[in-house]
Amino acid sequence: MSDFVVPPALDRGDRVAVVAPGSNRATDYPHVYDLGLERLREVFDLEPVEYPTATRDSEYLYDHPEERARDVMDAFADPDISGVVTVIGGFEQVRILKHLDPEVLRENPTRFYGISDNTNLALYLWNLGVVSFYGGTVMTDLAMQGSMHDYTVEHLETAFFADDLSAFGELRPADEFTDEDLDWADPDNLDERRETEPAEGWTWRGADRAVSGRTWGGCLGTLDMVLRTGRYLPAPEDLDGRVLLLETSEELPSATDVRQFLIGLGERGLLERFAGVLVGRAKARNPFEDPGPEERAAYRQRQREAVADVLAEYNPDAPVVLDLEFGHTAPVVPVPVGGTAEIDPASETVEFR
Repeated sequence: MSDFVVPPALDRGDRVAVVAPGSNRATDYPHVYDLGLERLREVFDLEPVEYPTATRDSEYLYDHPEERARDVMDAFADPDISGVVTVIGGFEQVRILKHLDPEVLRENPTRFYGISDNTNLALYLWNLGVVSFYGGTVMTDLAMQGSMHDYTVEHLETAFFADDLSAFGELRPADEFTDEDLDWADPDNLDERRETEPAEGWTWRGADRAVSGRTWGGCLGTLDMVLRTGRYLPAPEDLDGRVLLLETSEELPSATDVRQFLIGLGERGLLERFAGVLVGRAKARNPFEDPGPEERAAYRQRQREAVADVLAEYNPDAPVVLDLEFGHTAPVVPVPVGGTAEIDPASETVEFR
């Protein structure tokens, strides 16, 4: 894959499709969903257009993967829709891919926003040469933060409205972050700001050479399913010189899980092909499990060591940057999937082009 297109930027006042290509918690927590739509309108001056899947429950969506695919294609094909925003992630979005018409998506490149299980669609678009954005999901990035983090607003505005990916400029680490989950069942939490803690900056490991390459990747759990499915992978040589994006989710995989996944990539002959690796800050708690601040810090350190150790074995020439602001913590940068990342360990900078 050599020719990539960045879909046209949105303008203030544009209509954006809201779709549920994964699961859907909007029917369970409509107040959270409504807040996300409100912020699209009031913070970004965009007009959300709810497609049919956006108001279907998860059980219905599981039984109708073809309808989820249809919403995606209809949104891309509609000339009055400037962007496609996902409600939330899920766990089996891979089941919709066989129902997609690649020609519809290729011929109507549209900016697509989503994290987690939406990795499936991001990589499907990657195979078509269409850049998408790992961020911007309605019920996570747009809702449930009290007021939105300025850092998130700034970078979402770039992902929405900038014509050129270079508008992201030189990324900077956030001063603070959170991985706290507020109880979505309590509407009063919409006004609560999640607990934050100081961010200690990015962690640099691996080689010290500067590299650049188009990004490929996303959520580790979803990538694992993509690899096991095997039907939607690029040719191995198409990953030569790319930059791997990787982040873990609220499932809180162990360091051993992360090592096994990366070893699998290594033994498959894929890990060695990447020029560099960008890793999102690990989420270390979920609504059912919070081990406390010391163990959360230890968990993140074990994750760093797992990634760095396996890369040192299978791809020692790749610089590795950990604890970046993308994935399941906040604030976030909606990183371009298929955009060109430039990594310079000497100056400790990361940029997109």
